[in-house]
Amino acid sequence: MKIGHKLLGRYVIEQLIGEGATATVYLARDERLGRRVAIKVLLPYVRAIAQARFSREARSAAALNHPNIMAIYDEAEEDDYHFLVVEYVEGRPLTELIPSPPEVVANLGIQLCSALEYAHRMNIIHRDIKPANVKVSEEGVVKIMDFGLAMPRDAKHITAHGSIIGTPAYLSPEQARGLDIDHRSDIYSLGVLLYEMATGKLPFDMNDIGALLLKKVSSDPEPPRALNPDIPDWLDTAIMRALQREPEQRYQSAAEFAQALNQGRAMSGSAAAVSAPRPVSPPAPAAPEPAAPIRVIVADDHAILRTSIAFFLDDQPDLQVVAEAGTGQETLALVEQHAPDLLLLDLNMPDRSGLDILPEIRRDHAHTRVLVLTGRTEDAYIIRALQAGAHGYLLKTSSQEELLDAVYKVARGEMVLGADVTEKVVSGLLTPLERDPLTDDERQVLLCIVSGADTNTQIADKLGCTEQEVIQRLKNAIDKLGAQSRAQAALVALRKGWITIEEARQH
Repeated sequence: MKIGHKLLGRYVIEQLIGEGATATVYLARDERLGRRVAIKVLLPYVRAIAQARFSREARSAAALNHPNIMAIYDEAEEDDYHFLVVEYVEGRPLTELIPSPPEVVANLGIQLCSALEYAHRMNIIHRDIKPANVKVSEEGVVKIMDFGLAMPRDAKHITAHGSIIGTPAYLSPEQARGLDIDHRSDIYSLGVLLYEMATGKLPFDMNDIGALLLKKVSSDPEPPRALNPDIPDWLDTAIMRALQREPEQRYQSAAEFAQALNQGRAMSGSAAAVSAPRPVSPPAPAAPEPAAPIRVIVADDHAILRTSIAFFLDDQPDLQVVAEAGTGQETLALVEQHAPDLLLLDLNMPDRSGLDILPEIRRDHAHTRVLVLTGRTEDAYIIRALQAGAHGYLLKTSSQEELLDAVYKVARGEMVLGADVTEKVVSGLLTPLERDPLTDDERQVLLCIVSGADTNTQIADKLGCTEQEVIQRLKNAIDKLGAQSRAQAALVALRKGWITIEEARQH
């Protein structure tokens, strides 16, 4: 587009200010309103899916009105140009402020949290938080730009199942695995950004994208203080909590993240207090009392949640909680000891996961019916649990009434699927689990890689085999999965559900 060209009879192109893979950005003058604007022009050769993201940026960001979010004024087409008219943000890119002193990190972090909290309340997830998408004015005000990857929180996938969208270094572990995401993915990406601001380095930084993504899903980064001892404890703690691999262990909102930064800064080094768990609400009405109480074991590694559920169920006149378990091995031992009518089973537990022990329980304790109660919504978990013989699959977001109803139905011999799971099955959205092509030996090698074994010698020592056997098994796995490296093979197996993070943690 030539300098001096006028769009829509009002926007006069003055200067080229940026070029990207899908769009070119110009500084323009809005003659009608007498202000400077930026014109983001889509390149003519981009694919239709990029055009869809381009239009979605306009729809997503146009709904947002916040001082820390770049405003979008218009989307239009003229003379074969498809373009956005956006707020012209003067200032420097955040990349120029890396690294920064802790007080600057906290100040800018609080502003970014404010913007994300607002976007999340408007049901918009950014999905590509990184320094290049943030500008800082001379007054120290931040502006988040580029909502081209943003999506409504309840949107269906518009990309292929398991595909990855976003910048690898700042992706959340769930994005790296190609899973469904929610607003907590943005919180992780913001944690990466603040880590980089505080230390001058990324939490994980390597040239091999497959290895980088695998590190994200299998390892924790070094604490910022290990790289920069001048970082105060409260900032180190806040950043590391945002970088937890499991979304449930991060800040549950951007507002909570901002509060931790605010409190830490105000208290000059003390970490913000973790909010107390919500009290258990009054128990739901009991179903008609059977001849004998239904004997239940509750297995979950979260002690507070497990005890709350146990108290709730045991308070029903026709239910009796005979034991609680916090690990897979403990669950097996208690099922053997008590032979319960029903086992309420979490899938993520230490030493052996729920998925790992489920087939064993169904084989050796046919009388015990198993109701999975989990936070995992991934297709692979649902299918593997049902294939292993679970009698029900319920999410932890279910109400107490839904939990109680499911317990009674499973105990009576009915099959129960939570509302979200049922919707996937009925609508055909549940992706069939592909046949696992890996042998057990090949799977064990990939699990070692996910657990952090970096060399063939380390893997051989773990598995009690020779290095040559490791090399052959690894070659077979890479060939079967169509991968280019050991890290990529492990990542493919994770995404397909043929290995899990929980299994890897046991290695």
